[in-house]
Order: sequence, then structure tokens, then C-alpha cells
Amino acid sequence: MLEEQTPAGLALRPDLVSVVIGVNDTLRCTFDIHAVATRLDEVYRAFTRQGAVLLTACLPDPGATLGLPGALARPLARRQRAVNAVVHALSERYGAVHLHAAEGAWLSERAMWSADRLHPGERGHRQLAVRFHALLAGTGLAEGPAPSPEPDFPAPTRAASLWWLATAGTGWVARRCTDLLPQLLGLAADEMRHRARGTSARLDLRAKAAVSAALAALSVTERADAV
Repeated sequence: MLEEQTPAGLALRPDLVSVVIGVNDTLRCTFDIHAVATRLDEVYRAFTRQGAVLLTACLPDPGATLGLPGALARPLARRQRAVNAVVHALSERYGAVHLHAAEGAWLSERAMWSADRLHPGERGHRQLAVRFHALLAGTGLAEGPAPSPEPDFPAPTRAASLWWLATAGTGWVARRCTDLLPQLLGLAADEMRHRARGTSARLDLRAKAAVSAALAALSVTERADAV
């Protein structure tokens, strides 16, 4: 996003720009909340300096949407909470129109999601559009009627979804098995050890401390740039 999409987006000189990312970062062995915070800050700053209004969102935890067992899901949930905390803080810093999309009954509706259960389908994207429109209307930035929440096209059949999973989906699974899975198994083992000892809170505190350190580092850099 930083190296390819941001320069292309800046060249368009947009009035509004949506930066809704973060889940894929949590699904990589290279996950680093400091790197996520630094890159997001660069993107947000570049667009707001051009005068664009940012649209941002916190996102649901991928372990829950994928239906992973608790020991595997909890480390991913902790990562997603860290990303969301950074997005919240930077959205406030840059005056973004921010959508809280990490929770809500609509997230548990299967019809909202594509076959991979990580990306919204058409109905899910329309739900996001409806909610963003409401936020923009509340700030006087939206004109015209709200988008329809109803899809223009029928939902993919079960056979089509299975075919997608068996073709395009296998590549994603293969990449995650060689990239994330070994690390995730280690995180799950660590999770179970802490739960057995009753020290799971330490993992949460460690993640919160990492977020605080990442945001503090950005503040130091910002002050240095100002000088």
C-alpha cells in the first residue's frame, strides 16, 4: 500500500480516500506493530497534507471470522486489537472519518462474507458503504441518497464458492501454511502455557505495551520533523 497504492492515489488528488487495511498484516509471520504504525502514519500524513479526507475503519478479528479454535484464534485477535488501536489513534490524529467495524451483529451473518470468510462479499461491502455514508452525512460531506444495502447480483452459489476455494483459495492456504502457520502454532503453544499458569493477562499487557511504544515512537519522530 505504501510503496505502490499511495503514490497512485496521490496522483489522483482525491477529495476522499479510504484506507481500510490491517487484517492481512496479522496473518503474516513478519507481523510487527511498529512497522504497521509507521507505514500507516506515512500514508495518512501524505493524503491529509494534500487536503484529502481520510476514511478509516477498525476491522474484526480474523480468527473469529475463520472460526479457528481458541488457542489459534486468540493470538490473531490480540494482533488485530493492536492494529485497531493504532488505527484508532492515528485516525484521531489526522481527523479521519472512522468507522467502528470490529464489532456488531452484522459481522456474524454469513451472507456478508465471501468464500474465504476474510473479505466482505457484495452485501458486506454495501453494508460498509451504507455506514460510511451515514458518517459522512453526519459531518456534512455526503451528498445524495445513501447507497442501497441490497446487492445487484445474486450471491455466489455453494458450488461456485467451493470451486473458488479449490482454485484461487488453495494458493492463499499454501502461502499461509508456509508463512504464518509455523509461527501461529508456536503462539498457540505459548497461549496454552500462559492459560495453564493463569498468566494470560501478561500477553495482553505485552501487546498493549508494544502499541504504546509504536505510537510513542511516531510522536518522537513527528516532533523531530517539526524542529
